[in-house]
Amino acid sequence: MDVLIYLIPAALFLGLLGLGAFLWSLRKGQYEDLDGAAERILFDDEADQGPKPSRKDQDRGPS
Repeated sequence: MDVLIYLIPAALFLGLLGLGAFLWSLRKGQYEDLDGAAERILFDDEADQGPKPSRKDQDRGPS
């Protein structure tokens, strides 16, 4: 039973720490755009940039 003297404050401290981290993330806007991250994977950004130059083109330098 003596161990409860240490476990109860430790559990309260960890709970308050978790609550503080959750409230901090709410204030920083971490939960504002939940659908954006899920839909971002569907868009191919590299296709819009055009073909990448090959290694041979990089070695030649600008024409």
